[in-house]
Amino acid sequence: MLNEKTFSTQDVLASDRLDRWRDHVSRTYVPAEVDSDHEVDFAASQRVLALGAVQLWTMEHPPMTLKRTRKLIRRSDPGLYHLSLPLHGTMRLSGSDREAHHEPYDLVLHDTSRPHRMRAIAGHGDGTVLGTGLFIPRKVLPLPENAVDGLLMRRLPGREGVGALLVQFLTQVARDSGSYRPADGPRLGTVAVDLLSALFAHVLDADKSLPPETHRQTLVLRIRGFVQQHLHDPHLTPRTIAAAHHISTSYLHRLFQDEDDTVAAWIRAQRLERARRDLADPTMRTIPIHAIASRWGFPRAADFTRAFRTAFGVPPRDYRHESVQFSPVRGDRRRPAPD
Repeated sequence: MLNEKTFSTQDVLASDRLDRWRDHVSRTYVPAEVDSDHEVDFAASQRVLALGAVQLWTMEHPPMTLKRTRKLIRRSDPGLYHLSLPLHGTMRLSGSDREAHHEPYDLVLHDTSRPHRMRAIAGHGDGTVLGTGLFIPRKVLPLPENAVDGLLMRRLPGREGVGALLVQFLTQVARDSGSYRPADGPRLGTVAVDLLSALFAHVLDADKSLPPETHRQTLVLRIRGFVQQHLHDPHLTPRTIAAAHHISTSYLHRLFQDEDDTVAAWIRAQRLERARRDLADPTMRTIPIHAIASRWGFPRAADFTRAFRTAFGVPPRDYRHESVQFSPVRGDRRRPAPD
């Protein structure tokens, strides 16, 4: 199953439960002021699943208020975006310049580096609040911070389109966490970030009031997503990418002038990284190296070997041998796959 951490106030005395919850929030999330009218018997629980750099959380608790102040931010600032998905109950979120009310299945984004106040209100029936979401390091998202700023505390729809896909992914992974292996965590984290980025790009692209620079960044984001989906295609080139997005090849290159790599160099780096992950994956040790190379857009084995050695300092065969020759469970030597 995925690497998981759980916490429940049921494991401590009723009189100490809210204090223990406050301590738990400060240690596992960020320091915050937490208050509730249910202090006498604060029955709360949390699960956190490790998805590489991203964490997927679920919580169930009574109505409560969480406040993040400037003083607490100065005390500790991990630089996280916090995506919340209320499933049962509602949320009121306020910051220095905006306030919003969110219903179940509204996706909500806020920034731990900014002061805010969150009030979780129970739904009808049993009086509990149930939700899930993500803790995402800001550096993981491909959009610039000034673009994401316009999404903070906004209602991001979770019942249709890309938002519904993201909601389905989050709830299914949380529900079926035992069906995955720890090694699946980083891969699932990549999927989560891709879906979230696609949702942001969709919302930003539809907002005509945004400045041209933001629309340029969302076009770059859409192009990056397109490339990720077509890395396996050996005919993926700047020309085909430009045609798919109805722009000229010269404009495509201008879009990437401010990026770290040219379009072609970035495509090659992404392909090599995907191939490297496959070579290090013990479940794929029986797949020939040339098949992995072809899967990620390198039809010529010699070209792949040369590029891999240049990027990682060793040929792919040696890299695989060093990565998977010993089982992490039994420590037994594995037979290398054919080239």
